[in-house]
Amino acid sequence: MRTQVAIVGGGPAGLMLGRLLERRGIESVILEAREREYVQQRVRAGVLEQATMDLMDEVGLGARMHREGLVHEGVELRFDGEGHRIPLKDLTGRAITIYGQQEVVKDLIEARLQSGLPLHFEVSDVVVDPAGTVTYTHEGESHTLEADLIAGCDGFHGVCRPAIADVLTVYEREYPFGWMGILAECAPASEELIYAHHERGFALASMRSHQITRMYLQCAPDAEPLPDEEIWDELDRRFGMSVNRGPIFEKGVTPMRSFVVEPMQHGKLFLAGDAAHIVPPTGAKGLNTAMADVALLASSFGDEGALAAYTQRALERVWRVQHFSWWMTSMLHRMSDDPFETQLQRSQLRYTVTSEAQATALAENYVGLPFITA
Repeated sequence: MRTQVAIVGGGPAGLMLGRLLERRGIESVILEAREREYVQQRVRAGVLEQATMDLMDEVGLGARMHREGLVHEGVELRFDGEGHRIPLKDLTGRAITIYGQQEVVKDLIEARLQSGLPLHFEVSDVVVDPAGTVTYTHEGESHTLEADLIAGCDGFHGVCRPAIADVLTVYEREYPFGWMGILAECAPASEELIYAHHERGFALASMRSHQITRMYLQCAPDAEPLPDEEIWDELDRRFGMSVNRGPIFEKGVTPMRSFVVEPMQHGKLFLAGDAAHIVPPTGAKGLNTAMADVALLASSFGDEGALAAYTQRALERVWRVQHFSWWMTSMLHRMSDDPFETQLQRSQLRYTVTSEAQATALAENYVGLPFITA
């Protein structure tokens, strides 16, 4: 079988790429290893940058996002028991929207199915040849795709990046902590996100809706989730205030890392999203950076010069995002037992909340830089 673009990975990056290509009249086939229900229920990122919101509107899928998403025009930095609001909208003219990654995926899958375009779930035995072929098994039958371009949107643990491992330079940093995250049935502790710096470790108060709270605690990367009551007590302690409590229906520990490969392309294979880079979640950049990649890739298709420059142009934004995520992480987390480092963090936090220039720099990066297109 022949197609213009073979997309390996049916998560948000692969699905959005398929949608962008569809609107340009470019044929694509999307291959996803997991079943549809699993893909639609994976709880991942929840913060959409302004450019991601604009992209959803551009592809005609913004209606439910605007109806159900929670628009935030600021975030709070909390330290020394006091909260300090960073007014994102006032400083940049832009905002963020809380709308879960799984909701974005549902919208994209529904649109793909309505279009009747190829989207294959539960695909196995995928082998990618950067010369332009993808072999796979689906519903018990072996298939071969010949493509003008292969998009590797299959995440950090996918098959696409290993297919070109011998040409890649890897930049990586593993952090000595993780995030213990919970989802709970209760109203959020605040109308906007709260990032807390505390001597016992970082904490984040987020949400998925007016009824579902998302909270995180800094912990050891190999820690086991604490009992529910201990989690709530520790959240109260680190925020310096009582948070709303309710039944916890999901909890787990996520390690923290920064990861970038270069180049993001070889032959006819182009990597996008987590297949090419990972950021600590502190800056809420993972999903948004994946969307930036596929916006650039879709706009480059058919232009040899633009495709040749894909890595260089994508990495301009990727490294800016990496720096911001590293900066937020290093400012807010307990990095070591060194009291000198703690005082530097507190100084940086005070400067950020008292200097309009520094607050604007945080706000500009947090709401997201414009997407780069060909």
